[in-house]
Amino acid sequence: MSQIERNSLVTIFYRLGLTNGDVLEDNFDDEPMTVQLGRGEMAEGLELALIGLREGQEETIDIGPDLAFGYVEETLFRSIPRVEFDPELELEPGLIIEFVTEEGETLPGTILDFNDDEVRVDLNHPLAGQTVRYSVKIVSIGDDQPAQTIH
Repeated sequence: MSQIERNSLVTIFYRLGLTNGDVLEDNFDDEPMTVQLGRGEMAEGLELALIGLREGQEETIDIGPDLAFGYVEETLFRSIPRVEFDPELELEPGLIIEFVTEEGETLPGTILDFNDDEVRVDLNHPLAGQTVRYSVKIVSIGDDQPAQTIH
């Protein structure tokens, strides 16, 4: 029986939640997800925790902010002119919307408060500063080479 190594192709069921029992994502009742470890497709702490697990194994793993979604950075609290937002968008504190960086990457931002002139936004990941809990079931393990498409 094979076990997960650093660059394994892994098919898993997973549940992402908080340590208080809140569930944020869950694919146990859906199709399993296949990921190539070592490519940054998952939180670093989860990838590290999967190494050594075997097919069929189920685990619950708590991962701190350092290896999950990072710590809250005060520099990521921004004030953005209200005119830069779609006037049709109904703003409310706690609303999470996507922002596009100058490099073209998207990142989530949480509306903190706003007035007619500006909107205060937290650009930290919504789970920054949190310890997260993953429940996983290993469905299958491939080798370190992704499947090749035959043309």
